Amino acid sequence: MCNNNNDDCKCISEILTVICILQQNATCGDSCLDSCDRGFLGNTTTCLICNTRPIMLYTCCGNGVPWSMPITKEAIDCTEVGATCSNVFRVEKIDGCCATFRVLAPNPDTAEAAAIPYVATNSFFTMNLNCVCCLRCLNDTAVECI
Repeated sequence: MCNNNNDDCKCISEILTVICILQQNATCGDSCLDSCDRGFLGNTTTCLICNTRPIMLYTCCGNGVPWSMPITKEAIDCTEVGATCSNVFRVEKIDGCCATFRVLAPNPDTAEAAAIPYVATNSFFTMNLNCVCCLRCLNDTAVECI
């Protein structure tokens, strides 16, 4: 990956497309695999409360460190100590090798965080999937205000 060949992003793009469709429809499927392209959200095919499959992205030049973005629209350098950034995202749109992601923030309500670990932010970014070499899926969850 990490070059200008437009076909290189096909693997990541296809998985993100599946996740995006699942989140948009929030319907159950019949797959049993616990993988990124599992055909339903949640732990079982009868789980209807999950609406998000949170993901982490790893870039080709990131040296194994997940991609991080600010949780606000302010210009923040995520490499600075104390910066309010997150490395957990929700895919919102796929267009070929471009994907738009919403930044998810840790749930500040500690009593609720066990059941709903993330909250939606109004911080979005678009990434060229040719730069993504690895995708890590986290446990499906409900995210409010989507």
